[in-house]
Amino acid sequence: MDFSQPVRVSKLRGTVVKGMYGKGSKSEREAVFIQTSDSRYLLRRKSGPAFGDSQLDVYVGHVVECDGFAIGTTLLAENVRLVE
Repeated sequence: MDFSQPVRVSKLRGTVVKGMYGKGSKSEREAVFIQTSDSRYLLRRKSGPAFGDSQLDVYVGHVVECDGFAIGTTLLAENVRLVE
């Protein structure tokens, strides 16, 4: 499987958390992730900035469903919905 190729995802459910990304590298920063039952993805909005997207902060601590593309360990989300 080629993890560099985008894979369409639909209704990917998980909890949004903040944590360190790229620890020990020049890319080290606090980032937003979606933690699923078996994976952790760096969460980005398709229409948002590559990092520092404050619009994702409203989802931290909440369960969401996302549609978009998984590219390696990044989820490029087209839609993010809160799950009640």
